[in-house]
Parts: sequence; C-alpha cells; structure tokens
Amino acid sequence: MFSLIEGFVGLPKKIEKRRDLSVRVLALGGAGAVCKEATKDLVQFSDFDEIVVADYNVAAAKALIQEIGDPRLSVMAFDANDYDLMLRVFPQFDVVVNGLPFRFDLPVNRACVEVGVNGLDVSSQDPQFALHEQALAKGMTFIPGVGATPGVTNVMARRGIEYLDRVGEINISFAAFRCLAPAPGLLTTTLWEFTPGEEDRQKVYYADGEWHPAPPLSGERLVRFHDLIGEQPVYYVPHDEVYSLPRSVPGIRQVTVRGCFPPHVMRLMGALMEGGLLSDAPVEIGGEEVTAHEAVRALLWAVPESKENPIWAYGLVVEVMGEREGREVKCTYHNSHPPQEEWGGPAAYFKNIGIPLSIGAQMLAAGQVEAKGVVPPEVAIPTQPFFDELARRGIQVHEKIEERQVLGDRE
Repeated sequence: MFSLIEGFVGLPKKIEKRRDLSVRVLALGGAGAVCKEATKDLVQFSDFDEIVVADYNVAAAKALIQEIGDPRLSVMAFDANDYDLMLRVFPQFDVVVNGLPFRFDLPVNRACVEVGVNGLDVSSQDPQFALHEQALAKGMTFIPGVGATPGVTNVMARRGIEYLDRVGEINISFAAFRCLAPAPGLLTTTLWEFTPGEEDRQKVYYADGEWHPAPPLSGERLVRFHDLIGEQPVYYVPHDEVYSLPRSVPGIRQVTVRGCFPPHVMRLMGALMEGGLLSDAPVEIGGEEVTAHEAVRALLWAVPESKENPIWAYGLVVEVMGEREGREVKCTYHNSHPPQEEWGGPAAYFKNIGIPLSIGAQMLAAGQVEAKGVVPPEVAIPTQPFFDELARRGIQVHEKIEERQVLGDRE
C-alpha cells in the first residue's frame, strides 16, 4: 500500500503551470455548495487553461460562470449515475476534481483509474484504496479526501509525523459550524454521523492494532478551536483519517477523530437519536412503508429552520504525540480563517473545504505530488507548499510544540 516512512524531498514551494501543453480541469458538481468554492478558487489562483464546470444542474452552473465572468470557464451537463459518460469525458482532462456527494467517490475514482487520469475528492471510502495497485500500474495519482477533514487535518498530521522520530498517537477534532441542511448531501452526512446502526460505527477509532466500535455521542472531550468557535464538546465520529493514518504510519498506537456541529444542531441530533428517529428500521406512515431515517430526512430538508445558522465557520485541531531525540513531544495544530462578515456568510464554512480541494488539484497539475496510486493526503501532499497556499487565501495553520524530559540521572 503506502507509507510515510519513505518521505518526500525536493518539492517546489510554488504552484507552476506546465508550459508544454494546454492544461484542463474538470470540476464535477462544480456549481454545488461545496465545489463552487473550489471552482472560484481555481479561477482566482490557478493557471489552468480551461476550467469546465460539470453539473447535473446546468442552470446553476451557467449562473455561476456568469457570476465569475472568466473566459476559461465553460459548462458541461453531467449525470454522475452515467459511468460510461465518465469513461468518455475524463480522458479529455488533466485533472478531475470530484465535488459530488460521497456516494459517488468510488465510481469517480474507479473511472479515473480505468482511463489513467489524475483526480481527487473531498471524502473517501475505504474500497477506493483497493484501486491502488491498478492506479500504480497506470502511473497516475488519485487522492481521496482533500477537504477540511479529511484533507487539511491529514496534512497537519503529516507535519507532526515529519517532526517526530516515533509517533504514538494522533487525535483529530473538528467543529463544522454550518446549518443542518445547506445541501441534500450535507444533510445526509449529518444524519449519517448520528445514526447508531450505521455499519461504519463498527470501526470508529484505532487503538492497539485494531479498529474499535463506538456509538454516536460517545468519547466526549472539550476542545478549544479558533476564536470564532471557541471551546466545544466533541464526540467520536467514523472518519476517513482513522482508516488511512494507521496504514500510513506503521506502529502507531492510537488514532481518533472527534467532531461536532453547532450547539443547536447537536441538541436536535441528540433528541432525534434518543427518540429512535434515526433508525433504519421500516415504519408505516400514511399507508406507505419507509424508514424513520428517511422520513426525518425529508422533513428536515423541507423546513426552513434547517437552513438557519448564526455562525458559519470551520474549526480543526490535530494533536500528534510521540518522541523526538529521547524526549516526549506533543505537536498541536489548529486552523484559523476570516469571519463570515468578511467571507460572506456560508462561504466561511464552504471555503474551508473547497479551497483545499482546489489547491490539491493545482498541485497535481504542477507535478508537486510525487506519490503514485490511490494515496491519502498525508502521503500525497507536501506540507509546507500546501500550508503556504492556504495562507495566501487567508487560512492559517498554527503550530505549537511541547517537549518534556526528565533532567538528571537516577542511580
């Protein structure tokens, strides 16, 4: 598979355009809530010659490119359920940026590997990494999970891994401050994270050589995020980093991911879970058989309160603990970003996902990613160039190193 033990050297710090040919990028779902921020960033910061927004909602895509007003932009009608369409379209591009809901991660990844085109997405499914050897044979790269978490958190973890001689544990926390239902796919994601019967709940955190189950709202910790969010209780979440980091760092003892949403969303999800309303067991409503989960999802999407939110922001904290030169060391990383008043309400959340996705695409096109195959961000993405690009957009990564040792010999 892949390992950070090998390391990477000699990578340039600036994204440079390849001058030998026209470079084209395809943004799947490029007019959606998340990926439109990636599209905007590609226009503002990249040297791609063509940026194609591929979306099922053609009207939204046309409105977006009209709003941006860049001649490199064009629209393509795209149905993500049409795998043959992917096989026909993807070879026309240098990089495929997948901003679609996570259920499309595997088919998009598979199509990229089949036609040998580099790509990346904002989340990941474990079966994607089964495509690693095929991608390796094609000499191409696909990076699952280049958003905020997974994504920025993985690269933060890599920074700590590179500093330490031995890594013992990595603890990741996030605070996704958005409304409950900004988009259908994100509502599904929220409900998934609180559904007790989800299969992914059987592998929630990694400790002592194996993955362990944990129910929703368990493993509570208080974590201080940047000032827009402050201190929040976070809970175990089945997240991509828990699956990739133990494989990338052989011998690591523990990897955890905990997260939260705004307090009003956490209260609602707790009540729904306690009331059995997130169950996948069938129930009869109005003579029709549906699951409680499906009924609640439809109701939540319909009510305007699900679109309301007082603070839009994204908080990330990563702790990497281990040893360096015989001393116990704790490396802590956290992000900060401009407030919603500066970034434009919901964009203060979505930019934290879309911008890393755009940067990853630019790094792939510029040849800054040396790793081949289907590889996670902590293996594929060099830390300093990535952090430099985030900083250009106003997203800061802060580092604190704490060391402890015993002074004097005990006879």
